Amino acid sequence: MTTQVSPQEQDYPLSPVPMDQRKSIWSMGLVLLGFTFFTATMWAGGSVGVAFDFSTMLMVLAAGNLLLGIYAAVLGYIAAKTGLNTALMSRFTFGEIGSKLSDFILGFTQIGWYAWGTATMAILLVKLTGLPESWTAPLMVVFGFGFCVTAFVGYRGLEILSRFAVPAMIVLIAVSMTIATSDAGGLGGLLAITPTDEMTAAAAITLVFGTFVSGGTQATNWTRFARSGKTAVIATLLAFFLGNGLMTLIGAFGALVYQQADIVDIMVAQGLATLGILMLFLNLWTTQDNTVYNFAVAGCNMLRTRRRKMVTVGGAAIGTVLAVMGMYEWLIPFLVLLGTFIPPIGGVIMASYFVGYKRRYPALDEVTLPAFNVPGLSAYAIGSAAAYTSPWIAPIVGVLVAATSYSLILLVSEAVRERRTQVTGAA
Repeated sequence: MTTQVSPQEQDYPLSPVPMDQRKSIWSMGLVLLGFTFFTATMWAGGSVGVAFDFSTMLMVLAAGNLLLGIYAAVLGYIAAKTGLNTALMSRFTFGEIGSKLSDFILGFTQIGWYAWGTATMAILLVKLTGLPESWTAPLMVVFGFGFCVTAFVGYRGLEILSRFAVPAMIVLIAVSMTIATSDAGGLGGLLAITPTDEMTAAAAITLVFGTFVSGGTQATNWTRFARSGKTAVIATLLAFFLGNGLMTLIGAFGALVYQQADIVDIMVAQGLATLGILMLFLNLWTTQDNTVYNFAVAGCNMLRTRRRKMVTVGGAAIGTVLAVMGMYEWLIPFLVLLGTFIPPIGGVIMASYFVGYKRRYPALDEVTLPAFNVPGLSAYAIGSAAAYTSPWIAPIVGVLVAATSYSLILLVSEAVRERRTQVTGAA
């Protein structure tokens, strides 16, 4: 006997989110903020913090996070208007089979970060509490499956956790940053700190933009629940400009004052070890559940299954195995490299929606899409090559070149078709 899988119960992995299931800006903003409060982002901020004077650092962080926010907000707008996530949009952009390429890139990236977060939580907890090293692997298993509980529930689970965790993290951050400012000698002391490293502004913006661009590309998994395009844009900018900006600023602050970029290490240096452990747990949980949720959505599209909950547990299992085996250590450089090849996906999707489909996708169940959308795949390849070889801000170059290439290919193709029609008609 086959059990019917309810699209609502599974958070609509293969269909648009209906309007009666849409969420408020408050709900979406909390979920997205929980997602962007990510430990790895602080490290990026720390690298920037030691390379510039305080005022220049603020401008670089603002520029990088604003660009990231705009990129995510445009995709968020499309998701709200269509009710579709990035994986489903990719079908229109890359084709029925071609879209599996983006599913793999996005899904693998997310489960790789899930392995990293799971391992980080277990390793740091053992280190901070003085537990025996033998506890590390069992704790990875506990956290690997524990972090996915709210993602298993779905959007509602993510929202409930974020309602508690986001305000708590903001309070903890405010306390820590107040102490850090005092330890630095106030604003005057911060302005007097001289850089100890070198980095160009372009490289710094690339670092800030690229560290979380994978998350920005998949923020559509939540913005598709927005009641309007305006709601999606505001919530996305709130999370990716202000939320991600706050994380990079904390990392920069910590690197300047304590030579530590991570909020947990900063709190330990401030004598707030217990609060630091709580901050680590909340910080990682609110990102981990979103990350494995992203994997599940991409996996559902790749496997063409509505069983998102089952795919969620499967993703948590894969991430846990990677963590226990220690593979998270060599995954990081590869995941950062994938950050170069992810933004062009968003660029092609934008061009497909605004130029190719004139802001109106047809219903997925009423249209026959090609197995491979050659123009979309070609534009993605061009954008990826441009990003990989660019000496400038690689992720932004990838987005712009991919979007421009796809638009030009569509315009040229349309002009050729019209010319052929005219010639055939004249004949």
